[in-house]
Amino acid sequence: MKKRQTQRARTMKLVLTAMFVAMGMILPLLTGQIKEIGDSLLPMHLPILLCGLLCGGGWGLTAGLLTPFLRSVSFGMPPLYPNAVWMAAELGTYGLVIGLVSALLGNKHTVGRIYFALLSAMLAGRAVWGVAKALLLGVADKPFTWAMFWAGGFLDAIPGIVLQLILIPVIALTVQRFQKKGE
Repeated sequence: MKKRQTQRARTMKLVLTAMFVAMGMILPLLTGQIKEIGDSLLPMHLPILLCGLLCGGGWGLTAGLLTPFLRSVSFGMPPLYPNAVWMAAELGTYGLVIGLVSALLGNKHTVGRIYFALLSAMLAGRAVWGVAKALLLGVADKPFTWAMFWAGGFLDAIPGIVLQLILIPVIALTVQRFQKKGE
């Protein structure tokens, strides 16, 4: 019986991860493929953060690594190199860190735990994004300064950061509430 429940849980996480990858591919279409709006609202980040939080770090990492490449191949955005590469590093980090921190805190979602995991993931992801972007631009002999890092990672992203801070806890707590009702 326990083996069947474990297999069922794994299958559910696989299905949810596929759904989050699909959402990560589709949500940017709502920004009309306008790079500046996408850079501000960060539409691919929401499903990856939710995937890591709800399915676990490994699933979040997988979704984060796959989504930019699948989206690039399917829609031509983001450009495969170097953008999809640094986005995959960033999003993979988001999914992994939010899942790991959530698991370390006990996986029972409370507002405080969600915010701690979310903020940890957001900071780690932005750090990885900065390092990956600096390395990839450095290979092309293009500069990536601290000012560019702060502007791209934080200032320009304020609308998306606010959106994440509002939506992720609300969605996670709502899902948890429905899971309890289903048990």
